[in-house]
Amino acid sequence: MNRLVDAALSGDHRAIARLISLVESGAPLADGVMRAIYPKTGRAHVIGITGSPGAGKSTLVDKLIGQFLDAGKSVGVIAVDPSSPFSGGAILGDRLRMQGHAVSDKVFIRSMGSRGSLGGVSGATGEAALILDACGKDVVIIETVGVGQSEVDIVKLADTVCLVLVPGMGDDVQIMKAGIMEIADVFIVNKADRDGADKVVADVRMMLDISPRVDWRPPVVKTCAERGEGVGDAVKAIDSHWYHLMSSQEGRQRRISRIESQVEGILRREIAAMVNRVWEDRKDHGVLEELLERRTDPYSLAEEILDQVLSPSR
Repeated sequence: MNRLVDAALSGDHRAIARLISLVESGAPLADGVMRAIYPKTGRAHVIGITGSPGAGKSTLVDKLIGQFLDAGKSVGVIAVDPSSPFSGGAILGDRLRMQGHAVSDKVFIRSMGSRGSLGGVSGATGEAALILDACGKDVVIIETVGVGQSEVDIVKLADTVCLVLVPGMGDDVQIMKAGIMEIADVFIVNKADRDGADKVVADVRMMLDISPRVDWRPPVVKTCAERGEGVGDAVKAIDSHWYHLMSSQEGRQRRISRIESQVEGILRREIAAMVNRVWEDRKDHGVLEELLERRTDPYSLAEEILDQVLSPSR
């Protein structure tokens, strides 16, 4: 494991891929990997790209990669694709739109299935972003699934959240809904060559006037990612937010909140694993029959399992 970690920290993309696979699969070595790389993290600018399906997020990410490369930065990309609720598999097709950068030694692209996780990201997305950060990527881009209003988990992982809107897809209504306005640090109206783009921009600005943020007013940028138009303006807006975070109390508080979320996530995962082990044991000893025959009830059983997990000596 030490050799693998050392190779990844030196920038070896194959080693980085293996580390992410270990974490994503929940391998026994995963916790050791994260302990080893964590002291090296905290330097990358983590950018979340979220928005409804069909908004052109993958094409936009492809163009953003080019802009960051031109600025001399190395880039890591995590593209989260939806998993089948039946097979658990995912197409992992977003990487196809970024193939032009896949051969660059300054770009690492990883597709991940959501595996049933809500919030637009997978359970291992945060750990994968930390690995890319520790391994020297200046910018880490997380492209979410694109499932709509539930994609608020990205705010727990990203320094800068970009919400991609598109005219003609009902986004003028979506931006009015709770949770959407609050997560965005930059609004990007993509496919701006379509009719209605100016209306979406006006609607966003109107909402920002109604619910102003104290420290940062999110800029609204128009792009046509397919043609590369406006992408430079999007990068300027993203960079401006990064500079704001680095020089403000809001930035410090956001980093603290992210660390808090990391610890809480680890605690929930560990407690869930312990509960599942006890639950599987109880099922093997016939508790489902007891429930079926009403000799016990789910609430009492759950309380007993929690008591056994939290007080194993009792």
